[in-house]
Amino acid sequence: MKIKGAMMVVEALKRENVDVVFGYPGGAVLPLYDALYDADITHIMPRHEQGGIHAADGYSRATGKAGVCIATSGPGATNLVTGIANAYMDSVPIVALTGQVPANLIGTDAFQEADITGITLPITKHNYLVKETRDIPQILKEAFYVATTGRPGPVLVDIPRDVLAQEADFKYPEKVDLRSYKPTYTGHGGQINRAVRVIKEAKRPVICAGGGVVSSGAQEELIKLAEIGQIPVTNTLMGLGSFPGGHPLFLGMLGMHGTVYANYAVTEADLIIAIGMRFDDRVTGRVDSFAPHAKIIHIDIDPAEIGKNVEVDVPIVGDVRRVLEQMLKKLKKGETEEWVEQIGRWKKEYPLTYSFSQEELKPQHIIQEICKITDGEAIITTDVGQHQMWTAQYFKFKRSRSLISSGGLGTMGYGFPAAIGAQVGCPQEKVFCIAGDGSIQMNSQEIATAVCNKLPIKVAIINNQFLGMVRQWQELFFQRRYSSTCLEGSPDFVKLAEAYGAAGIRVTKPQEVVPALEKAMEINDRPVFIDFQVVPEENVFPMVPPASPINKILGGGTK
Repeated sequence: MKIKGAMMVVEALKRENVDVVFGYPGGAVLPLYDALYDADITHIMPRHEQGGIHAADGYSRATGKAGVCIATSGPGATNLVTGIANAYMDSVPIVALTGQVPANLIGTDAFQEADITGITLPITKHNYLVKETRDIPQILKEAFYVATTGRPGPVLVDIPRDVLAQEADFKYPEKVDLRSYKPTYTGHGGQINRAVRVIKEAKRPVICAGGGVVSSGAQEELIKLAEIGQIPVTNTLMGLGSFPGGHPLFLGMLGMHGTVYANYAVTEADLIIAIGMRFDDRVTGRVDSFAPHAKIIHIDIDPAEIGKNVEVDVPIVGDVRRVLEQMLKKLKKGETEEWVEQIGRWKKEYPLTYSFSQEELKPQHIIQEICKITDGEAIITTDVGQHQMWTAQYFKFKRSRSLISSGGLGTMGYGFPAAIGAQVGCPQEKVFCIAGDGSIQMNSQEIATAVCNKLPIKVAIINNQFLGMVRQWQELFFQRRYSSTCLEGSPDFVKLAEAYGAAGIRVTKPQEVVPALEKAMEINDRPVFIDFQVVPEENVFPMVPPASPINKILGGGTK
């Protein structure tokens, strides 16, 4: 059966069970948009391509499915670059479809031509330039397979306009067999035995769980490992939610803005069980001082991560869930009572705390109240900055895929469009975006997208009139020389929301927080923006200064 290339793309999306795409039309993708006109696929049009790919990213993280976005050639495609890099750093499966100028014009600097495959080569798991219409089915099958298997990541498929318009025989492959791409899912039996033996011998073990636990759906296995072995658990930012925030063995987040007791536990541990995490610099601090007394077991599906930043004693390549299942069959009850008691003393001595005031509005208080009113069950998206770290510290996540945040790239402007994707993917869930007054302005045009699609997202703007985290660094390390961090000229966020047709609420006092949240929760036919006008110079503590050991802590204890 001969059909046009554009219809091949639509049929491929259906075969991959894609029900939502986020896209912005343009000349090079007009054939595809014409094919989508009659397709049974929901199309969400953002107001900027960056908003579209961040929405696809949020959809993927919330649902566990591949996110799909579409952009035209040239500036449409290049506007995806930040979102592609963001997904690459955080291992999010996305298939990005871009239009390209006709094949015979490639390389001529034609109108709206950009070498998007060359541009994105370092930040995609793989990418394709489709040269023949007949190749579309095979390439799209491979694209979804590569994006969603092994360590997930973004795949870009660039399709010239004439390739979309021409006809060819359509036959969609049933499976993919790429000789050079064979992810390892099952852990090596010998290494599993070594790991179990090392765990049995440990007196002061700590589990460090990252985003790989979330990606593989291994929350239950992680809980069993911790409870059987009686091993305290700390999360990276990307791992939050993979272990219940209220569990007695939970240590909170570790690293630069981690809890004091998590950082102490890692520093004093004799064993680190690193699961689906990559020893990012925000976690390790100064690498030569990280976990100096500990052996390290590292479980990761990507062999390139093992030994990359930290020397490992027991490497295990494989899918986190499968590896933990293998280990649990052999694991015996742990004897770590003294260690757990020691950590309990640190928790009492160095709790997360801040100075609450009845007169001034504190960001930490707002996060705690959002957690209470949602019972910790909402999907929380964040932008990047102080509010992101306060959320990581004070929101008690109960389940995987409930925190959606830009970890590796640290992308301002990510949180609100990601919330759109999460709400589209999970329409029955409560979705809260916690944003800063700087970050929210980077993609505020997406208010129109949320309003047009009647998405009941609640947006809490932590408005401190600064680029807060940058200002904090200037205060601590640059003698309060606040160079270009004061956000003069910010809009009235209530009026901005109302101008688009959203609801707007302003909060200036602590006693107004709960009533404002209750009012927001009652509005379910459009987004709600709450402008929380907090104290301008509140800092995120604890904090480990850059290039310092993680037990040298500002605003907390120091060992």
